[in-house]
This record gives sequence, structure tokens and C-alpha cells, in this order.
Amino acid sequence: MDRELYPLLMFISLVPLLILGVPISFSLAAIAIVFSYLLWGPGALNILASATWGAMNNFVIIAVPLFIFMAYILQKTNIVEDLYDTFYKWSGALRGGLAIATILVGAVLGAVSGVVAAGVIGLGLIGLPQMLKHGYNRRIALGSVLGGGTLGQLIPPSTNMVLYGAVTGVSIGGLFAGGISAGILLASLYIIYVVLRGFLDPSFAPALAPEERATWKEKAVSTKNVLFPILLIIIVLGSILNGVASPTEAAAFGAAGALLIGVLNRRLTWNIVYASCQQTLSVTAMVGWMMIGASAFGSVFAGLGGNTLVANLAMNMPGGANMVFLVAAVFVFFLGMFLEPGAVIFLAVPIIAPILANMGFDPLWVGLAFNVLLQSAYLSPPFGFSLFYLKGCTPVGTDIVEIYKASIPFLFLQAVCITLIFLFPGIVMWLPRYLFG
Repeated sequence: MDRELYPLLMFISLVPLLILGVPISFSLAAIAIVFSYLLWGPGALNILASATWGAMNNFVIIAVPLFIFMAYILQKTNIVEDLYDTFYKWSGALRGGLAIATILVGAVLGAVSGVVAAGVIGLGLIGLPQMLKHGYNRRIALGSVLGGGTLGQLIPPSTNMVLYGAVTGVSIGGLFAGGISAGILLASLYIIYVVLRGFLDPSFAPALAPEERATWKEKAVSTKNVLFPILLIIIVLGSILNGVASPTEAAAFGAAGALLIGVLNRRLTWNIVYASCQQTLSVTAMVGWMMIGASAFGSVFAGLGGNTLVANLAMNMPGGANMVFLVAAVFVFFLGMFLEPGAVIFLAVPIIAPILANMGFDPLWVGLAFNVLLQSAYLSPPFGFSLFYLKGCTPVGTDIVEIYKASIPFLFLQAVCITLIFLFPGIVMWLPRYLFG
């Protein structure tokens, strides 16, 4: 077989393993071991060990378990309920107010957790019943939960951005700064859509009845419940963006701050700490094995000339740099529909990002665009993870097809967001440039 076809064969070999249900991390590692052993002999396994050590020996990666632990502590101490109660009381008098509250809670929850499953399931259990109870159209109710819950993929502190920065060397602080702008843009598009639909058809997303609206006193009291989480967000992100702390140091402070908030709210128990540690260990182990498998796969792929092959194809592609970016974007989005975002980052980004950088695209802008694409893929039918998270917490009788249909308007808004970012890069680049030059 022509040696140039081996890199392609590596990707083709992934398909049957994934169909059989083998975890992506072990699939990648197995293919790397088999190809390296058969082509280069037993001595090649030393290369895989070296690649694994290089991937894991990265101080920045420590931020991942710390941010995950912070997310679980805040989730288990009922911060989601506090956030929703506050936004629910302030926006209930507006048409579409409950859907707006759901989106805003998703945005804030993304800033305090970044765990999409927690966002979608939390909003599905708390916000969805309220919207259905008050006569909201089912699709706008389901779509608001999907859209709001997945904002955690984009709004910092995002674990995906930490992983992207660790893999590519792009500034994590810059990604966080741009992620704030991208997240605000996307949340604003969601809210504008809800407001317009409520204005055009009051029955689509009705306002709360006057007797159900909160008084000013109730609004003020509810606001006190979210002051600590918001203060924690400001301190964690502010320390990173101002250069006071590295992402890892800020994550450590965030984890300690989450514990302190739980103590001050008198909700923290040893059971919560134990469960949070267990779940953090589980998720971190998954990420770690994914890094090992992807690093081994990437090393063998590069050794076989795969990176050079892809680069040559990109350089000879008709349509120039913009067409290359479009193809790369479609590829990333497609992978994101089937794989965890972390797997896509470890597998595809080391190959694609350098090519786009060589073609004149700003590496930071590419990172932000790819993170928006991965966030879009998370709620895209038929296999977007958020769709199934929501299906698991909806009322009995909710069909998955109904959830698919509910996601379509929000996917369209995602496409509008990505188009705006492509046409006007300054939307997401102004804050990183202001802070980091």
C-alpha cells in the first residue's frame, strides 16, 4: 500500500471501533499502538510513551479538574435554583420572560460551571416545568433550555477553552476574553428571538399574570442569593483577564470559593463534597485518557506524514483561505455531532489549527470560532449530546423528534452568530486585543 494512504487508513480504522462502542480514548490509543508496531516495530512504542508524558505533563491541565470540582459544588448546593428564582422574579412580567430567565440562568450557570450536562438538566428540571405550567409553546420552552444550557460550552471559565489552549498554545486568557463576547452575542440573539416571538404572538410566550408577579421586596430578597456566585465569577475571570493569576491558580481559588459559598449558605455537607470529588475524578479521568489516546494517535499520524498531507490538500484547495476555513468548520462541526468536544479538540485541532494559522487566520480567532462550532454541534440533531440530556429530564410523553424540532430555530441563531463572527472578527477580538494587545 502507498505510504501516503496510511494516515487516511488510521481515520477509517476509527469507524468500526466507534460503532462497536469502544470509548474514543481507547480507540485512538489502540490504533496508534497497532500502526506504530506494525510499521516501525516494538521500538516505536517509546514514542507513544513520550507523547503521553508530554501531553500529561502540562501545568495548565490542572485547571480542568479544579473548574469541574467548582461546578459540581455549586450545582449540588442549589445555586441553579437560586439563579432561576432571581431571574424568574425579575423577568416574569415580560412576554417570554420565563424563557429569557432560562437563557440568562444558562449564561450565568455557564460562567460558574461550564458543565453542559449540569446546565441542560438543571434548567430542564427547574425552568421547563414553569414555562409549560404558564402556557408557553412547547418548542420555545424546550429550545430555551437547549440554548441556555449549552452556553456553558462557550462562556468562560470553559474547560474546552482550557483544553484548546493547552493543545495549541493559544492564550487561555485571550480565549476567555473572546468567549465572553461570543457568549453575550449568542445569548442576546436567543433573547431577541424570544422577545420577537412573544411580541408577534402573545400566546406563544405569555407574561405572568399580575397576581403571580413578584413584588419589589421579593425581587430584592432573591437578588441577595446570587451575589456570592456572581462575585466568584468576577474574581475568577477578573484575575485571569488582568494577569493576576494563571488559569490554574484562578481555578484553585474558584474551587475554594465554591466551598466557602456552600458553607456560608449552610448547604455544604460531607456527602456533597464526597460526591463532587467522585464525579470530578470520573470526568477528569475521562479527559486524561482522551488526552493520552489523542496524543498517541496524533504522534503516529504526524510520523506517517498525515499533517503534511492535510496541509498540501488545503494549499491546493480551490477557493483560497476562506474555502479552507469553511471545510475545516464543517469538519469540526460534523465531528462535534458524534464525539465529545474534548475528543474533537485533541484529535482535529492539532492538525487544522496550524494550517489555518499559516494561511493568515489569527490563531486566537480560529480558537473562538471552533469553540462556537463545537457549542453548536452540542445541540444539533440527530446526535447532539444536549438533546439527550434534555430528553432524560422532560415530562413523560415528550418525543425526541419534538426536541429535534425545538432545536432548529436555535441552531439557525447559532449559524447567524458564526456568520457574524466570520464577517466581523472584531466582535470577539476587541476584548482580547484591549486586554492583551
